[in-house]
Amino acid sequence: MMTAIPMSTGLTGTLNGPRHRTALNVFLFVVLAHWAEHIVQAVQIWVLGWPVPEARGVLGQFFPWLVTSEALHYGYALVMLVALWVLRKGFVGRARLWWNIALGIQIWHHVEHLLLLIQVQSGWFLAGRPVQTSVAQLIFPRVELHLFYNTVVFIPMVVAMILHARPNKEERARMSCSCARA
Repeated sequence: MMTAIPMSTGLTGTLNGPRHRTALNVFLFVVLAHWAEHIVQAVQIWVLGWPVPEARGVLGQFFPWLVTSEALHYGYALVMLVALWVLRKGFVGRARLWWNIALGIQIWHHVEHLLLLIQVQSGWFLAGRPVQTSVAQLIFPRVELHLFYNTVVFIPMVVAMILHARPNKEERARMSCSCARA
């Protein structure tokens, strides 16, 4: 029989041990709130027919700079990357595989935002475009691309959380948190 994975001490150990469920719930709330903003923006464009510059989600209607701040978007991508990395240690088995998939996709999403931030800071724009442009944005429109990125990170993340809450016998024996349902 396998034994539980030993957890490190300190904040990382706490977040992946006794506070793993709380940390995951807080992270999930942040991710859902961000994803909801992208959904609202998409509805504003495709259902309500708003021009893209006016479709700023909910918060962007009150704080328009949120939508145009590349530093803020990069910061969110970095927070996502760090949270996926830090909370990864609490996952085992099948859940770890799915969490790793979300992490891998987020690494690329982070690189895209880093590229956008560098362009804003330097004034150099990819492929001679008039504004900052990510690699995938050379093919796909920005609004659709970021909705896609957030979706493809979210789906494996949720699969991982479901599998984590419903581990098989071997996985349950290796867990160092109390996330598993009875």
